[in-house]
Amino acid sequence: MKKITLCLMLFGAMYSINAQKINLGKAAGMVSNGAKALTFTNEDAVKLSKESVDWIDKNNAVAGPKDPYTVRLNKLFGKHKSQDGLNLNYKVYKVKDINAFACADGSVRVFSSLMDIMTDNELLAVIGHEIGHVKNQDTKDAMKSAYLKAAALDAASSASSAVATLNESQVGKMANAFLDASHSKKQESEADTYSYDFMKANKYDVVGAYTAFKKLALLSEGSTQTNFEKMFNSHPDSNKRAESIKKRAEKDGLWKDPGTVTLPTAKLTK
Repeated sequence: MKKITLCLMLFGAMYSINAQKINLGKAAGMVSNGAKALTFTNEDAVKLSKESVDWIDKNNAVAGPKDPYTVRLNKLFGKHKSQDGLNLNYKVYKVKDINAFACADGSVRVFSSLMDIMTDNELLAVIGHEIGHVKNQDTKDAMKSAYLKAAALDAASSASSAVATLNESQVGKMANAFLDASHSKKQESEADTYSYDFMKANKYDVVGAYTAFKKLALLSEGSTQTNFEKMFNSHPDSNKRAESIKKRAEKDGLWKDPGTVTLPTAKLTK
């Protein structure tokens, strides 16, 4: 995957799991300029998001209700299914990509390989960040762009202001295009702020946001850079984002030095 909100290919055999890389199909081509005049509402974003997530769920391995990944995620986020006016639903994809994303319909998807390297507080920070994108309606813009790329509207239908019904193939292309999208640096910064505030308001350890970014930085440094896509590929540097979290935590009197941040040598989900 490219330019995904949180994306790095799993490295080496350290976290070897029986999973596949997420199945998204092929990216769609561009559509005509006429389609860009489409009137796109929040309701459209929610509807198309659900169609996209339903397609991704169907085409990937979803952890069952008794799976250790699901049990852990429910323990962490079960009480946040109604969060800040949003109705959220959570699932785990058992795939090799290190990733998490959220959609306008409130669907939050966490990848098992991300859970393998992140502590509970780090996962809370990462998913809080994704919820921030939904709350700030960043996902609406991403979904509109994905729809325009996937619909492949002809000259006549592109002049319509209504969202067309997509076939199965187009829904798959839309799902791929949505995950291929990237948010602006401003949107990422605002989602970082939302995540910190989410952690603070719920009395979680905000240092988890700092250590999560430090782990992303480690994954993208040195010799590994040629083997993986950089997490937050189009976003601000992970070390700088970590330092921003640290400064705010120090100002709020919530900073606790975590010491040297390292990647785990064994999976954290048991």
